[in-house]
Amino acid sequence: MTRTIVESKTKTAIIGFDQPFCVIGERINPTGRKKLAAELEAGDFSTVEKDAIAQVACGATMLDVNAGVVYNSNPNPNETEPPLMTKIIELVQGLVDVPLCIDSSVPAALEAGLAAAQGRPLLNSVTGEEERLELVLPLVKKYNVPVVAISNDDTGISEDPDVRFAVAKKIVERAADFGIPAHDIVVDPLVMPIGAMATAGLQVFALVRRLREELGVNTTCGASNISFGLPNRHGINNAFLPMAIASGMTSAIMNPCALPTPMAKIAEKRAELEAAGIIVPDEMDDETFCRLMGIGSRSARPGGEMSAIRAANFLTDNDPSGAEWIRFNRPPGVPGEGRGGRDGGRRRRRA
Repeated sequence: MTRTIVESKTKTAIIGFDQPFCVIGERINPTGRKKLAAELEAGDFSTVEKDAIAQVACGATMLDVNAGVVYNSNPNPNETEPPLMTKIIELVQGLVDVPLCIDSSVPAALEAGLAAAQGRPLLNSVTGEEERLELVLPLVKKYNVPVVAISNDDTGISEDPDVRFAVAKKIVERAADFGIPAHDIVVDPLVMPIGAMATAGLQVFALVRRLREELGVNTTCGASNISFGLPNRHGINNAFLPMAIASGMTSAIMNPCALPTPMAKIAEKRAELEAAGIIVPDEMDDETFCRLMGIGSRSARPGGEMSAIRAANFLTDNDPSGAEWIRFNRPPGVPGEGRGGRDGGRRRRRA
């Protein structure tokens, strides 16, 4: 069985066909997050700290770290990104003990991250472009780390799954030339938005099966790409992830956390109760109110995708006896009782 070993200073994560699905938390990334980008340029790491802790609390196996901020004061990422990557990695390692995925398009930032990271991080990423192969694969060999291989090359991203498979095969073969084994290559076959390409789901499921059976490599993806531009994206994601896992996908870069319940929704619900003549005690805090009303939570909690992943782990026999599924679904404050009843659904034998 193919196993990709990723390590922090104290913890090991295994990506593999016979392992529970590996969730790589995506939140430490300023791309598309103007507020976070502005904070990082100003030297404010409070959101990074919050996101690191929340993602691990919600079940992330690893954390992706991206420092791709385009500074207003200096638009050259080759100068600004390496020291920022070092700072974020050192900070995150001081807060959580899960392995890291070092994510950058700037080779100097990748190397800065590798120098700062403890253990054996995952490098994200290399593509089939010749220049990128020559820059990144020597780093992978030098630091003896696994790498994400993205299935595009100098011609761009192909809509033809056979072309994307050929690019992945090329990267695996070139890596072998550097002495990098296939088990240290985690291929991203590139998930297309199903709203733009009706066969996107079928394509990626078929690609993942080929990558597993023909190249013997582990796989990953940006899970939310499948639902881009569609309403109720979580509904699509919740269906996609178990289907991808059943096809052989072994990890995904994704958000493990549900969004907190907006204060406006809480105020609206309180107003509804008041209008119905139901009195809510003044001392009841928002978190207790959310839980009692079944409208989510103000604190970090696992999203629906995490529930879908754990169900898939159970169904693919990567959660022996469903122990993790039962633990995950145990009601808060009721030790030893799962939703299926006492002792995780097993009846107690009468004395």
